[in-house]
Amino acid sequence: MIVASHKAYEMPQDRMYLPVQVGAAGKTDIEGFVRDDSGDQISRKNPTYCELTGLYWAWKNLDADAIGLAHYRRHFSKKSRSYRKKHGVFASVLSFDEAKTLLSQYDMVVPKKRKYYIETLYSHYAHTFEASHLDVTREIIAEKYPAYVEDVDAVYRQRYGYMFNMFLLKRDDLDAYCSWLFDVLEELERRIPTEGMSTFEARFYGRVSEILFNVWLRRRMAEGATVVEVPVVSTEPVNWFKKGFAFLAAKFGGVKYKESF
Repeated sequence: MIVASHKAYEMPQDRMYLPVQVGAAGKTDIEGFVRDDSGDQISRKNPTYCELTGLYWAWKNLDADAIGLAHYRRHFSKKSRSYRKKHGVFASVLSFDEAKTLLSQYDMVVPKKRKYYIETLYSHYAHTFEASHLDVTREIIAEKYPAYVEDVDAVYRQRYGYMFNMFLLKRDDLDAYCSWLFDVLEELERRIPTEGMSTFEARFYGRVSEILFNVWLRRRMAEGATVVEVPVVSTEPVNWFKKGFAFLAAKFGGVKYKESF
């Protein structure tokens, strides 16, 4: 399980976790982290691809039967809230043995669904960012992967999603997903370049990929893949008031997001 981070941060001590310095190209080492700019890599795309540069590096350079992606602020956890409160978040993160057991029973591990209730995935994205990102993505899928059109339309209509770009996939699924994902994103780069965008706006390839994971996952589940949902815990408090206010301002006031929450 790689843990994507752009800065020094406390990491889980379980042997499953590999801290990866994302966007490492041209930067000094973070002690104890591996860098995403060795071997076959796209490290310099980190300002627009976000944690996906770490995923790409892991896909191309790690030899493992299963590979997952977590974040320095977000981890999978099977422990209860009371356990986390007593022992701390890092003591509660999913362990190697727990992950191994899950993958013996299911094909892949995903975060618990995030429910939007009053929004679809498409409308939420359109209110908070630019709808054209998803429109062009659909065009690309229709041209390059027409079998996925039904899936992309269904996912755009969903009021829930498996978000955060977090998952644990067996090797064959990881290869299939990454081949598909990065092919779509490379074409999206050609059709919607980031020139003239702010630093925050230019990260949209990473945001679109969260929805693309749901598209690919829907197709795999239709093919018979089994999935287990695992809770996600944050190592830092979430400002739900600020997050909720921004959500309502975007939906009802037309105010696009200008920062992460």
